[in-house]
Amino acid sequence: MPSEEFKEASKSLAREEAIARMLGRRAVHEIQIDVYMHVVAMSEDPKEGNLSDQDVTNQFQVLKTDFEPTGIVFNLKSIDRTINATWANNADLKRMWYYLRNGSYHDLNLWFIPTLKEYGYCTIPATGDSLPYAMQQDGCTIRSDTVPGGRANKYNLGKTVTHEVGHWLGLLHTFQGGCKGPGDYIDDTPAQASPSMGCPEGRDSCPKQPGLDPIHNYMDYSDDTCYREFTPGQVDRMVKVWDVYRAWAAELWK
Repeated sequence: MPSEEFKEASKSLAREEAIARMLGRRAVHEIQIDVYMHVVAMSEDPKEGNLSDQDVTNQFQVLKTDFEPTGIVFNLKSIDRTINATWANNADLKRMWYYLRNGSYHDLNLWFIPTLKEYGYCTIPATGDSLPYAMQQDGCTIRSDTVPGGRANKYNLGKTVTHEVGHWLGLLHTFQGGCKGPGDYIDDTPAQASPSMGCPEGRDSCPKQPGLDPIHNYMDYSDDTCYREFTPGQVDRMVKVWDVYRAWAAELWK
């Protein structure tokens, strides 16, 4: 869940973006992000989370392709493997993050483990006094069976990583806040009352608000086959969050 501090920062960024649009400006510029991918398994058996190099590179390619229209470019730096039944069973993850994390605050770490209640989760950018602690666990933890060809029914095309990396770059769910209030603080994602399930074409869960539910947006909860886009406003937000939270903070950790 986003902190109140991050919500306030999102409001501020939304105001800045609105002024920039009035002036005909956009925040888009190319961003290069190095990616470290960690496979954590119970054993060397693929059925217990030991993804192959091909599984991991296929997942990386989905991430790279989905973000290509945004100008955010991912570069695969390394793939490593750890056999640790405790971590793979979704326990003592703080130690896992601490020992396996590589790079700086502008580098993306992805941990794949076979046992996770949800499909994945990611840290939201932090700053100030909380940054040193946030740095130790920064990244995304993903359930292994969501990679392309995995066994997660309806969620096995690798789009979970795309969704979670959206969080890592500062995006909230499109259904944040329901039909009332500021929602995800981005004005080109229509309000929706609740997450989408499946791919419900024409769904309009907030009929008093403009626009149909953004079921094809990566930040909804649709099936992987339904996902296909970020909005221009979301792209602007990711670039702004990168500049405010990650680009400058990385200098502290060189």
